[in-house]
Amino acid sequence: MRGLLAPLVKLIAFLVVTAMATYVLAATITNAGYGKATSYYGLFSDATGLLTGDDVRVSGVRVGSIQGIKLIRDPNAPDRANAPFVAQVRFDVSDDRPLTSWVRAKLRFRNLVGQRYLALEQGSAIPGVPETRLRAKAVIPLSQTQNALDLSTLFAGFKPLFSGLDPDEINSLSMQIIQTLQGEGGTVDNLLRQTAELTSAVADKDKVIGDLVDNLSSVLDTLGQRDQKLSELIVQLQRWVSGLAADRTVIGDSITGINDLASATTGLLDKARPQLKQDVEDLTGLAQTLNAGNTIIDGVLQRFPNKIATLTRTATYGSWFNFYLCSMGGTVTLPGNIALTPSLPTPFPPARCS
Repeated sequence: MRGLLAPLVKLIAFLVVTAMATYVLAATITNAGYGKATSYYGLFSDATGLLTGDDVRVSGVRVGSIQGIKLIRDPNAPDRANAPFVAQVRFDVSDDRPLTSWVRAKLRFRNLVGQRYLALEQGSAIPGVPETRLRAKAVIPLSQTQNALDLSTLFAGFKPLFSGLDPDEINSLSMQIIQTLQGEGGTVDNLLRQTAELTSAVADKDKVIGDLVDNLSSVLDTLGQRDQKLSELIVQLQRWVSGLAADRTVIGDSITGINDLASATTGLLDKARPQLKQDVEDLTGLAQTLNAGNTIIDGVLQRFPNKIATLTRTATYGSWFNFYLCSMGGTVTLPGNIALTPSLPTPFPPARCS
């Protein structure tokens, strides 16, 4: 039994040390904290790039982590229904790092990849706000928070410089710029010194700049050879613009007239739309009726020329028509059941009734 006790103690000690090392490694990978922590909330107008699990730091020391981010309407806005949306960041801070009502929360960059962290600073006195310890789940308002730098806008200004630098030099300068502007170390003097060194490196590339100047000279020579055409183009363009300027009143009146015409046409169409709709429906019925009687219509059209010729001869005497009754038939029944058959005297005049 004594022979097994020593190996058993060694095994237990090995398991304990391994478990503790595994826990530390897992906590480091997942950014987990140790001990008790208190949750707080911070409101930011822009929390782009901040993720759950990112660090919360005080004076560069990690004291907690980001627990959640969601979008809400600004609770401090006068009109809650129409208040702008803000990012509500929930984070934990170790209980041994108490926060006060004057705390400032700032989003900062950890590196050039875009990772961020939340930096907490004990700000100066805030008028009308007494310095008290923040209770659990207290909210840090927008007036005491600061968004991260806009790297796209920042580096756009350094684009001409970056275009001629080595990637390692660009990374070094970029990190120096971020740290200086975030107040995390370094001074403007150091930044300017490093910028001067990098611009000196750009100055060493005088051959590239010389080639650029030579190419630009060639372009200017080509333009110089066509100076007459370019001058004529500019003169014609100036005349055209001058003509437009001289007729600006007429053009403005024309645009006003076009607008009035469009308004009147719109009103006319609005008023005529019901009648036009009925006309279209009636026209559809007429077309169907004509299509159904197409045989009769064809016959009438074929006989119409002869009828027109006959009517023309009848109307040659003047602005009237002469009609003669040549025959009549029928039966008329009178009271008393008396039937009469009217007739015309015969013979009929052959010249009129032939």
